[in-house]
Amino acid sequence: MRINLTLAFVLCILCGMPAKVLAQKDVKQADKLFNSFEYSLALAAYKDIVERGEPKLEYVQRIADSYRLMNNSKEAEFWYAQVVAFPEAEPASYYFYAEAAKRNGNYERAKSLFSKYGERVPEKLEVATLMAASCDTAMAWMKAPKSFDIQKENTLNSEGIDFSPTKLPDGMVFSSDRLSSAGKKKQQTDRYNWTGNGYVQLYFAPSASDSTWEGPVPLPEEVNTAFHNGPASFLGKENLLFFTRTNSVRRKGQKRNTDPTSWFKGDERSDYINRLEIYTAQRKGNEWVSVKPFQHNNPEKYSVGHPAITIDGQTLYFASDMPGGFGESDIYYCERQADGSWGKPVNAGAKINTSGRESFPSIGADGNLYFSSDGLTGMGGLDVFRALGEKGKWAKIENLKYPLNSSHDDFGIHADSTGTKGWLSSNRMAENGFDDILRFEEVRVPCTLVGETIERITVKGQMRRKEVPVDQVYLQLFEENNGSLREIYSDSKGRFTFPIKAGLNYTIRGSKKGYLTQTVTLTPECLTSIDSVQVEMLFNRDTPNKAIVLENIYYDLDKFDIRPDAAKELDKLVRTLKDNPNITIELGSHTDSRESHRYNQMLSDLRAQSAVTYMVARGIERSRMKAKGYGETQLRNKCADNVSCSEEEHQWNRRTEFKILAK
Repeated sequence: MRINLTLAFVLCILCGMPAKVLAQKDVKQADKLFNSFEYSLALAAYKDIVERGEPKLEYVQRIADSYRLMNNSKEAEFWYAQVVAFPEAEPASYYFYAEAAKRNGNYERAKSLFSKYGERVPEKLEVATLMAASCDTAMAWMKAPKSFDIQKENTLNSEGIDFSPTKLPDGMVFSSDRLSSAGKKKQQTDRYNWTGNGYVQLYFAPSASDSTWEGPVPLPEEVNTAFHNGPASFLGKENLLFFTRTNSVRRKGQKRNTDPTSWFKGDERSDYINRLEIYTAQRKGNEWVSVKPFQHNNPEKYSVGHPAITIDGQTLYFASDMPGGFGESDIYYCERQADGSWGKPVNAGAKINTSGRESFPSIGADGNLYFSSDGLTGMGGLDVFRALGEKGKWAKIENLKYPLNSSHDDFGIHADSTGTKGWLSSNRMAENGFDDILRFEEVRVPCTLVGETIERITVKGQMRRKEVPVDQVYLQLFEENNGSLREIYSDSKGRFTFPIKAGLNYTIRGSKKGYLTQTVTLTPECLTSIDSVQVEMLFNRDTPNKAIVLENIYYDLDKFDIRPDAAKELDKLVRTLKDNPNITIELGSHTDSRESHRYNQMLSDLRAQSAVTYMVARGIERSRMKAKGYGETQLRNKCADNVSCSEEEHQWNRRTEFKILAK
């Protein structure tokens, strides 16, 4: 493979070429192109210089940098391998080499390179260590992939860059830098020399069905300018399109340069800088009118772009590199005021924003905020994240993991109301690093539920209870939002099976005359069709006044508050009472013989009452429960006062029981 070629081999090839005179003006021209962000042209110029027999570090470095800045990680990895073969190579090249290797999914190589970078730049050791650790995380996610079917949306994609789809009632709007398009009044032939493609424009693909599209056509000139336009977000209730425009303004001493897809910090020698702005356009039939700028645009100082409007139209999220943020670009939001204006931009906070790039926010039909980041732990490049919560109050930030995320750039997602299908943008399937629009849908992996219906009975003279099967239990399987799916009986050994699918919520209800009805809920995580999920259903007899011991109900020494482990067991009893609404119970607490009779009686009373109070808080009527403390009056073994016993024997006496009260 070409990626494994060594610099020595490359030099051998070059040395065999006919000697050519290298003009200094060619180098100056190549440097000028590079410093003007015309990387596609600079790349060709530097390659021509190298082919003339001048494989110097500075030229090889510029080739590698050009590929990196054009987002072609495959070629970047190859050329950075050549760069670091030079003894005088800058340490940063190891970082870029590692980053490219990670984007290409070469995680073991990337780990080694990040470590080498940390050794050469001690002040960056912490960053290097975190990046190396993220490679382990990515490999772990790939070993346990989530079940999604992902395909290219061929009707929307072109030979160029296609990204950030947003759904309209009758079609799809997305961004593309394709050079030409059928139906356009004037074909776009001007090239953007950064990428060698056209300028990013907004396109509309009418719906042919619920999931297919007619050929895309560019939005009119009222929306699309001659420079970059997109991505966009659509507010259906107002037929209002929020979209990004890129303007090129004079630098005036600023150090940052922002590209619509990479937020790249450009060379300080350039006289111009790209700035993003947000605009709105009203849709009336097939026309787009009333194009207006967002009131917080400030292209002279910073970028504001990648709009994402909430379903109710009251909050606008966007990305910006305005001063005061956490990193290169952050997610911000504005709230709509009573007069229709937008309030002051507010940073979405440290749970979302990092020292890296946060960009491409979107609001799914499920109401959640999605965004991309290269600063949070991810698989490589930009990863897509889901934020649970709103505005500055975020409960959880989730990486969507593999395969929704990959080692490449993943961004510009549009999720449906379930969050399980939709479209996203990624360059994972492109040899040249160009982005495609991909369709994704969660696939429920079929597997098998294997269960047992059992009863625990006390064996005289033993501290452990024996498990015996309960046969002929009537079992019903319910799937969330569906009725009963299947009905079966457990066999003579209490065994049963159900076919299920991963990721769905199931409830199993079991009933048999002479026993309390029981239910179990589960959400299986099957990775393959040969996986099985084990379920044990414990059945208790409905005999009145027969004590039933609750397993694993423990209290701290001399205390009566409900511990977390005890709460789990009491939750099972809550479930039993809900499954059997016609019964009332006595909840009894027992102690061992240590301490005084009076103290043990008081402690058991308090423990029984706290258990009842806990279950009342979880929806059980107090009138259905009677709390009773037995102290040490019903010991189950010889361990009375002044009898030497082990801790295990004392534990056998410390228990919580319930018994059904006769009607």
